Amino acid sequence: MRTVDLNQLPLFIAVAEASSMSEAARRLSLPKSSVSRGISALEASLGVQLFHRTTRQVRLTTAGAAFLEKTRPLVAMVRDATQELPEQADAPSGTLRLTAPIDFGLTLLPELCSLFTTRYPAVVLDVHLSNQTEDLVGQGFDLALRISGRLEDSTLVARKLSALEFKLYAAPGHLARSGTPRNLEELAAFDFVSFQATPRALPFKPRVKVKADDVMFAWHAVRAGLGVGALPSFVAHADVAAGKLVNVVPRWSVLAGALWFVHPRSAHVPRKVTAFRDLVLEHLRAHPLCPA
Repeated sequence: MRTVDLNQLPLFIAVAEASSMSEAARRLSLPKSSVSRGISALEASLGVQLFHRTTRQVRLTTAGAAFLEKTRPLVAMVRDATQELPEQADAPSGTLRLTAPIDFGLTLLPELCSLFTTRYPAVVLDVHLSNQTEDLVGQGFDLALRISGRLEDSTLVARKLSALEFKLYAAPGHLARSGTPRNLEELAAFDFVSFQATPRALPFKPRVKVKADDVMFAWHAVRAGLGVGALPSFVAHADVAAGKLVNVVPRWSVLAGALWFVHPRSAHVPRKVTAFRDLVLEHLRAHPLCPA
C-alpha cells in the first residue's frame, strides 16, 4: 500500500490548474523549488509520472489526469471544511484572490480594500485588474467584481450589487472657455469625448472631438478639458466632489449595466468571501453608485 503526503496534493492541483510550476508557486506564495520538490516526491510516492515537463509548461500525463479527477473534489472538501470551522467563522484569514475591471479597480476598489483589511487584518488581498472575463475556478480566484448587463454561468454564483449610470461631465476650464450648456440642445454644439457606444445613448448627435475605446482614457481626456463626456458616475464622483469635474445637464443620465459580485459555486462559501461581499454591500448602502 502506497503512502502519500496529503500536503503535496494542493501542490499537485495548483500545478495541474496553472500548467506551470512558476505560476502555481506564485498562487500558493511558495518558492518554485518547494513546489517542484513536492511534485517529485508525490510522483515517487505514487510510482507514476504525473506531468510531462517542458521548458515552457507542464502537462498532465494520463495517470496525472486520472489522479486529478479523484483528488480535486477531496482537497476542495477539506479546504471548505477548514474554512468553515466555527472557531474561524468570525475571523477571516489567509489570502483572498479577487479580480475586477480596471476602471472600478482604480477608482472605488482601493477604498474597499482599505476598509476590509482594517476590519480583517489577518486577510491578505491579492488583486488582479483586468477588463477580460477571467476564469475564476481555473485561475484560482476567490471572487470577482464584474460590470455587465447580465451574467449567466452555472458554475458561478452572481449577486447584483448596484445599477450603474452614465452622466455628462466636463472640466471647469473647458466650461470657462466654451460656456455651460443649459440643455441637451445646446450641448450638441460642444466638443465631445466619446467612449465606445456612448453617442448611441445620447438623444442627439455629438460633435466628437476625441474617440476612445477605454473609459479611463476618456475620463482623463475630460479632466484635461478636451470636451464634455458621458462617464460612469462612480468614475467621476470623486472629481465632482473635489471640483475637478462638473456634472453638466444634470437631469440627463442613462443606466448602463450593473455591478456584480461573483464567486465560484460551492456548498460552503469561504468566510473571507462572504465577509468581503458584506462589506461591499454595507459600503454601497452608505454610498450608493446611483443616488436617488
